[in-house]
Amino acid sequence: MRTGVIARKMGMTRLFREDGVHVPVTVLALENCQVVAQKTADRDGYVAVQLGSGTAKAKNLTKPERGHFAKAEVEPKAVLAEFTVAPDALVDVGAQIAASHFVVGQMVDVTGATQGKGFAGGMKRWGFGGLRASHGVSVSHRSLGSTGQRQDPGKVFKNKKMAGHMGDKNRTQQNLEIVSTDVERDLLFVRGSVPGSKGGWLLIRDSVKIARPSDAPYPASLKGAATADAPAEELPVEETPAVETAGSVESTSAGAAVQESAE
Repeated sequence: MRTGVIARKMGMTRLFREDGVHVPVTVLALENCQVVAQKTADRDGYVAVQLGSGTAKAKNLTKPERGHFAKAEVEPKAVLAEFTVAPDALVDVGAQIAASHFVVGQMVDVTGATQGKGFAGGMKRWGFGGLRASHGVSVSHRSLGSTGQRQDPGKVFKNKKMAGHMGDKNRTQQNLEIVSTDVERDLLFVRGSVPGSKGGWLLIRDSVKIARPSDAPYPASLKGAATADAPAEELPVEETPAVETAGSVESTSAGAAVQESAE
């Protein structure tokens, strides 16, 4: 089990395959996703890595939060999240996860908070039919209706479907395909829709139901490592001026002496 990543939902678009078929995708951006801390079995009782993404102003952080980021020597992050990993999948603190952490065709699970709908009535929230549109009903066409029984039990049971806050709940969408990746811009293109609104933060993990591809980097694909693996550019060789030998220096001095005697 390896770490996941924290990404921001940028919106939806479509990509065209070679055969001309278009694929609807959601664009997810990795905004400087770095390892902030490690959790070890000896010290914490479990093994995990804490990732941070985005940026936050230092003046908006508490002293413990500023000390936490200062200890890791990373800039303040807008969001933190932990990912449980195997003991051999720990990543060094300060390392930055690259978009190549996931490969094309891989299945992932995306977790995020769904779109908030505010305070909603029974018809919108639960799909109730409401009251009649005419014939004896006035003003209360979309009302909930009765919610209890008689004097016994004399109360409304818990979890009764009633009007209330709708949406903004943590949900996980499983088995979404990675259609494409953009390592330079740190972008992931996931097939279909994902929970949340534009600008919301999401947690992306390897699918728990479908095995991870064998070519996926383990324990992680790091930003610096990807740059180091690139072939080095050959620098042009500068021509150095020829160095005068001792013989040439003696001949030059001798010629100058003859010219002085002639004068």
